[in-house]
Amino acid sequence: MEKINEILNILQEECAEVIQVISKCRRFGIDNSHKDGITQRQKLTQEIGDVSAMISLLIDHGVVSVEDIETAEQAKFAKLKLWSNIYN
Repeated sequence: MEKINEILNILQEECAEVIQVISKCRRFGIDNSHKDGITQRQKLTQEIGDVSAMISLLIDHGVVSVEDIETAEQAKFAKLKLWSNIYN
């Protein structure tokens, strides 16, 4: 259980970092770069990759399954088609 808690803690931190980068994308523009020359798009990609890595660890440790994630993903797509303008 200690490993799972550590994975969950890190996943939580990574999700917060995604939120922060999204805020900067919206504030400064997705292709804007700061002094380091890295664009917000590149930072977003990196942070999403970090989240993906932690999700993979949850799968590897049997906390969630690929099948259940795919089912939840399809349910989300259905909701978005109904309630958002993404697919219009």
